[in-house]
Amino acid sequence: MTPLAALLAEAGHRVTGSALDLYPPMSTLLESLQIPVARGFAPEHVPAHCDCVVVGNAALRDNVEAAEAQRRKIPVLSMPQAIRQHLLPGKTSVVVTGTHGKTTTSALAAWLLLDSNRDPGFLIGGEMKNLGRGYRRGGGSAFVLEGDEYNAAFFDRGPKFLHYEPRHLFVGNIEYDHADLFPDLASVVEAFRQVAAIVPPEGTIVANVDDERVRGILTAARARVVGVSLSEPGADFSASDVESRPEGTRFTLSESGHDAGKLSSPLVGTHNLRNTLGAIALARGLGLSVEEIGRALPRFVGVRRRLEFKGEKNGIVVVDDFAHHPTAVAGTIAAARTRWPGRRIWALFEPRSNTAGRKLFEEDYGDAFSAADALVIGPIFHAKRLKPEERIDRAAVLDRFTTNGKPAYAPESLEEIPGILRREARAGDVLLLMSSGAFGGLPETLLGEL
Repeated sequence: MTPLAALLAEAGHRVTGSALDLYPPMSTLLESLQIPVARGFAPEHVPAHCDCVVVGNAALRDNVEAAEAQRRKIPVLSMPQAIRQHLLPGKTSVVVTGTHGKTTTSALAAWLLLDSNRDPGFLIGGEMKNLGRGYRRGGGSAFVLEGDEYNAAFFDRGPKFLHYEPRHLFVGNIEYDHADLFPDLASVVEAFRQVAAIVPPEGTIVANVDDERVRGILTAARARVVGVSLSEPGADFSASDVESRPEGTRFTLSESGHDAGKLSSPLVGTHNLRNTLGAIALARGLGLSVEEIGRALPRFVGVRRRLEFKGEKNGIVVVDDFAHHPTAVAGTIAAARTRWPGRRIWALFEPRSNTAGRKLFEEDYGDAFSAADALVIGPIFHAKRLKPEERIDRAAVLDRFTTNGKPAYAPESLEEIPGILRREARAGDVLLLMSSGAFGGLPETLLGEL
């Protein structure tokens, strides 16, 4: 919502907003753009001369400002409806989807276009370190969007990405997520099938064909399908001769079965190599040469909260990551092994999302954490929303982890975690914090207290 407000203000609109809570960096961004924000919700926050009210999906049906807009017959839009109406006309919509990797892939695709002087617009769900922001109006034809399957607003219950009318679509992977919204995996797959079906015949669907569910939704495609793969050398785009190093990944790019050149990426991890192939395939479809991609790729600095090095204190490295689904957790731990080889890896996890705190992924989390050397699982953030029998059993996950004699803790509060690490962490350790939220400011706290 904040980047959307910023883009609308940059386009010349007068923008105001309301929020229950607002913290840096979003609060400071809005202040710098002179966008006033009211704390809390009240009918009088809707300006007298207002053309449109945009409602985020955190707002509930009883939101008084949405009700005031409806009473005054002011058009009310969800965030994706506003994006389609105000940002996408006249643009080529490039939408990046998937259960994992959307932010990195969309940011990288946007960077490849930007660094190659294509002047793209984009709106992604993270802050690109190259720019210090995750949005841009752009004067070029392409507009890159991170699209997800979550609902748009209380009055717009469909997946957000269906609003974006993709001309070019990337589908990276499909797994069960958002258990508060989707009753089962089949309903998630159906959402992705729908977005694949709306890409027009003159468009392109870039698909990770290593994922069985992604392959399954392609039967609905009307557009040309471009496959990316790490296991099928004959795919439209693949990688071979992969060299994984702490500073990044080198690989030979194959396009349509032919060697297209040796490329260097600053990203580590197998999951990020798939993300990179997806971004490259999108960029090639948008007219970039392999030479342009080869120049731009090493200059990509990454996205905040994606294996982000926060600092080092007394030989202990603190890393912040957004991982919260078991597959993402496993991939992040594996990438940390590559980035900091030979070091002891602490996995510090906050079950923050509506899905992460649920029992249904209990065994999967146990498997995902097994590659770490020590484990701390924080309290379930949304425990009150779940029945006791629906909550993940943190003790059961610890029992499974400690069978190998590795230290593991499940403190009752986040405030206990710094004390655990002051006692147990030692020089050379890597503290890998994973949460879909702020983790109570723990990354900064640890750097101050270790």
